[in-house]
Amino acid sequence: MLSRTASDLYWLSRFIERAENTARMLDVAWNLSMMSFVTNPRDEMMAPLMITGTNELFMSRHDQVRVRDVLHFFTLDEDNPGSIFNCLRLARENGHAVRGKITGEMWESINSTWLELRELRRGGLDQFGVSAFFEWVKNRSHLFRGATYGTIMRNDAFRFLRIGTFIERADNTARILDVKYQIGAADGGETLDFYRWHALLTSVGAYESYRELYSEAINADRVAELLILGAEVPRSLRSCMKMLCEMLPAIEGEAGQTAKRLAAVQFARLQYGDLEHILEIGLHDYLTDFLRRVNELADTIREEYLEVV
Repeated sequence: MLSRTASDLYWLSRFIERAENTARMLDVAWNLSMMSFVTNPRDEMMAPLMITGTNELFMSRHDQVRVRDVLHFFTLDEDNPGSIFNCLRLARENGHAVRGKITGEMWESINSTWLELRELRRGGLDQFGVSAFFEWVKNRSHLFRGATYGTIMRNDAFRFLRIGTFIERADNTARILDVKYQIGAADGGETLDFYRWHALLTSVGAYESYRELYSEAINADRVAELLILGAEVPRSLRSCMKMLCEMLPAIEGEAGQTAKRLAAVQFARLQYGDLEHILEIGLHDYLTDFLRRVNELADTIREEYLEVV
């Protein structure tokens, strides 16, 4: 497969996943900001800016953090490279570039999403509804993922799509867990802490998994254990790295030996890790190291597979 084609497929899936992750993250922050016992909604809306590292960009354009401005910044703002609008636009552009490598149902999913988004943007969030918009983004992501899994051949095109998804997902899970853990440790009371952790589990679709695996009330350490080491939780760091370890060796050819090694090493650290060791290191330091490693892996994948030689 040509490097350019592989790159377009990889980034197509990353942008779709990023749009969904952003919608999940915002939905949590927005709902928390409206709860009656939250004394400063601004603090909750700061979390998405911290998670994505866009605080400076946002503050360069706004004099303070307002709920309405943060929502627009992450959803329909054409000038924010990481907004849902730009993620879905870039996903559509990448999909168009590899139209011959994806199925008709996959293309229809991407293209109709973009057409609906352009129409939706004319009316704005107020007309469509904030919660309804987040659900729409998640459903469109599910639709594309379902079309992909249900229709495309299990070849290198499928593998690069999946690799992009799990690189993006691992990065997002680590970031949101790190920021939420720091916020929870810094302030809030027992009630607010409970709702923050409940909201985090909901944002990564893992609330039901937590209730099934743990009988105790929601607490920070158990949430960390689930989202880092949980073998059966689709958005856990361990699950993401496991999928990368399956997809990378299956790519045809001998390229990518360093990427395969990096993925295998990181998966082994998670597979044989335990919560006590993580807490000894410190959750923030552990997640910072994980993000460094997953970004190193992403850079290596780019160098070994996606750059034109």
